[in-house]
Amino acid sequence: VQLQASGGGLVPSGGSLRLSCIASFSKLEFTPLGMGWSRQAPGKQRESVASIGNDGTINYSDSVKGRFTISRDRAKNTVYLQMNNLQPEDTAVYYCNIEGMWGVPPLIKDYWGEGTLVTVSS
Repeated sequence: VQLQASGGGLVPSGGSLRLSCIASFSKLEFTPLGMGWSRQAPGKQRESVASIGNDGTINYSDSVKGRFTISRDRAKNTVYLQMNNLQPEDTAVYYCNIEGMWGVPPLIKDYWGEGTLVTVSS
């Protein structure tokens, strides 16, 4: 399973960005259950930002609720993160992940991409 995130960049405070993450995998071996986004700011631990399950269940961290929107195109194995009203504290490397069942018997595994840098200037 491989993930490729894109869409990061430098934006002024109050600006917007849309992140994309494409997952590549063999459908014979891996069944996705959900996808999500996390971020890690300099000197801080990685935190979950948003997630979306196969049933459409969506969760956001309190810090981004109302400003960020996660969506998913299951046919394209792609997850998006629309980020509005960005603030300097949103500056971080953003990572996407996909959770799913792998192998026989199936085991639940979590895979992560390399991340994309978002920098918000004040």
